[in-house]
Amino acid sequence: MVSLSKFDAADYLDSEEAIAEYLTASLEDENPDVFLAAISDVAKARGMSEIARSTGLGRESLYKALAPGAKPRYDTILKVLHGLGVRLTVTP
Repeated sequence: MVSLSKFDAADYLDSEEAIAEYLTASLEDENPDVFLAAISDVAKARGMSEIARSTGLGRESLYKALAPGAKPRYDTILKVLHGLGVRLTVTP
């Protein structure tokens, strides 16, 4: 019998380029939960405690804001993106 481990995208987000490509690809999906999940994966890869500290959000609050189905406020997402060291850009 073959044993498979659960896939965790955070395990592969080990460079700035990988993170940027991952977040960019997630924005192409019409479902906003895909982008939220991608932010969560990047935060896990960087360390939730570190992101919570750099954003001024409590760890519990960060987990709740990035949970599947959550509807975080825009300013919360901006704080998290800033804490991750990424920014969103718009191009025509």
